[in-house]
Amino acid sequence: MKNQLTANELRQKFIDFFISKNHVQISGASLIPENDPTVLFTTAGMHPLVPYIMGSEHPAGTRLTDYQKCIRTGDIEAVGDPHHLTFFEMLGNWSLGDYFKKEAIAFSYEFLTEVLGIDASLLSVTVFAGDDEVPRDEEAASAWEAHGIPRERIYFLTREDNWWGPAGETGPCGPDSEMFIDTGRPACGPDCRPGCSCGKYFEIWNDVFMGYKKDSDGTYREMERKCVDTGMGIERTIAILQGKKSVYETEVFIPIIAGIEKLSGKHYGSDEEIDTSVRIVADHIRTSVFILGDQRGVAPSNVGQGYILRRLIRRAVRHAHKLGIEGSFLGNLALIVLDLYKMPYPEILENKDFILKELAQEEAKFSETLAKGEREFEKMLPNLLKGKNREISGRTAFKLYDTYGYPIELTKELAAEHGFTVDEAGFNAAFEKHQEISRSGADKQFKGGLADHSEKTTALHTATHLLHQALRTVLGEHVGQKGSNITPERLRFDFTHPSAMSKEEIQQVEDMVNAQIKRNLPVTCETMTVEEAKAQGAIAFFDSKYGEQVKVYSIGDFSKEVCGGPHVENTGDMGHFKILKEQSSSAGVRRIKAVLE
Repeated sequence: MKNQLTANELRQKFIDFFISKNHVQISGASLIPENDPTVLFTTAGMHPLVPYIMGSEHPAGTRLTDYQKCIRTGDIEAVGDPHHLTFFEMLGNWSLGDYFKKEAIAFSYEFLTEVLGIDASLLSVTVFAGDDEVPRDEEAASAWEAHGIPRERIYFLTREDNWWGPAGETGPCGPDSEMFIDTGRPACGPDCRPGCSCGKYFEIWNDVFMGYKKDSDGTYREMERKCVDTGMGIERTIAILQGKKSVYETEVFIPIIAGIEKLSGKHYGSDEEIDTSVRIVADHIRTSVFILGDQRGVAPSNVGQGYILRRLIRRAVRHAHKLGIEGSFLGNLALIVLDLYKMPYPEILENKDFILKELAQEEAKFSETLAKGEREFEKMLPNLLKGKNREISGRTAFKLYDTYGYPIELTKELAAEHGFTVDEAGFNAAFEKHQEISRSGADKQFKGGLADHSEKTTALHTATHLLHQALRTVLGEHVGQKGSNITPERLRFDFTHPSAMSKEEIQQVEDMVNAQIKRNLPVTCETMTVEEAKAQGAIAFFDSKYGEQVKVYSIGDFSKEVCGGPHVENTGDMGHFKILKEQSSSAGVRRIKAVLE
C-alpha cells in the first residue's frame, strides 16, 4: 500500500469526516489526568471521557470527535525496536447514548475505504466470540457483512482479544471490533489470523461497543444508554498507509533522526545496535517535550510523572553517549520536535522556555550522577580486587543503580575495564523485586479516579475547588492548578507558587475553606462556551477550542471553575478540611495534601 498521507493530513481528514457526520470536535485533554490516581498519564483517547461514558452529560452533546496525545510507560524498556513508542496520538469518535454498532461500523468502513482509499479486499475484522456470560456478537458481524466483508475475513475471538472494560470492578463494558489490513506478507502458519504477531495483519482501528454494565455480583446486564468509543493511532496508521516497515521511517520521526545523525555522525539504517539507540533517543525526546510542554506540564523529579520523565531523559542521554554524542544536545532535538508539532499542539511552543530549561538542567544533573556513580565504583574497587571472584554481585550493581542512578550498562563497562564481569541475573532479580514492591504500592492507588463518584471522593473533589480559590485569595492570582490526585482517603493538589507557604498562610487557607463548608453553600452547574466562562470570571487552566461548550461549577459566591468531575450538592456535610502537608513538587510548583475529617 502506497498512500503518502501525512500525520497532519490524516488528523484533519478524520476530524472533517466525523464533523460531516454531525459530530462535534472537542479539545484533547492534558497528558496529566485530572483527579485520576489510577494512571500517571492519559493512556488512551477514551480516558478523559470516562465520566461521560459512565453517564454524565457532555456539554458538547452525544456525538464527539477529537485527537488526543497519549503516553504509555509500561514497556519503556521495549522502546528501541522498530515499533514501540511511549508517546502516540489517538484519533477517536464517540457516541454517548446516540448511535451504536451498525452506524459505527458504517462510519469506520466508509472512512477506511472511501476517505483513506484502502482496498476493501485487504480488510479483515475481529468480533467477540461470546462466552457463558455474554453472547456471540452476531450484530457486529452482520454489520460488516452488509458492507461486503465476507465471513471468511470476519474472525470471532475471545474476551482476551475482543472485550473492553470495565475500568474498575464494576461499570460499563462491552465487546469490540478491530480492523486489520493484510500487509501481503505470507502467513506464518495455518492458524495465522488478525492479531497474530507475525506481521501479516496490521491493526488500524478499534470500535468498542459499551452496551453492558458489570454489576458487583459479577453479572452483565444490557444498558439502555449504550455508547461507542473508537481509537485509531496516527503513527501506526500513516506507517501502514505509506508502506513503511516502521513508524520511525515516517515524517514524524525522520527530522528527529536526521538531527541525531548530525550530532552523532552515525547513520540510521547502517547497524542494528546504532538503530536501537537512535530510536530510543528519538522516542524519548519526543515524549519528554510533550510531558514538559503539556498544559499541566511537570518537571523531572523522583516521584510520579516526574520520575517517568527523568527516566526517559536519562535513558536518552545514555544512548546518545553510546552514539558518541557529547555535551548538551537535548535542546537541539527538542527544537525539532517543537517545530513538528507546533500547529496541532500550540501549548508546547508556548512552553518552549520551560522545556529547554528543564532539559538542560536534567542533562547537567545526570552528568553529576554518572560522575558520582563512577566515584562509588572506584571506592569499591580495592575490596573487589582483593577477592578471588572476578564478578561484581547483582546486589552491588543494583545498589549503584538504585542509590546513585548508575545504569547497569555503565557498571558493566567499568567492570570490564578492570577485568570484572557483572552478575546480571542477580541484578535482574533485585530489580524485579524492586518492581514488585513498586507495583504493589501502585495497586493501592487504584481507587477513586474519574469514574469514582463515591461520597468521599465527590466531597474531596469539591474541596479542591475551595482550596484552589482559597490559595488564590491568600497567595495571589498567579496561583494555578498544575495537577490533582484524589482518592477516597485524601486529595493532593499541585499549584504554581515560587516559595514555601508560611504556617500562617497555611492556616489562613485551611480556615477559609472550612468557613465556606460551614456556610453550606450550594454547588451549581451551568453549560456555556469557554469565552463565556472566562468572561464570568471562571478559573480555566487548560487549552480549549474557540466556542467549545464546557461545564462551569459555582460554589456559592466563593468559587467558579471549569470542571468535568463529580461534586456535592452543597458544602455543609463535607466535613472538616485539614491540610496535612505543604511541600515542593518541582521548581515553581508546590503540593498540598489534605483530608476531610
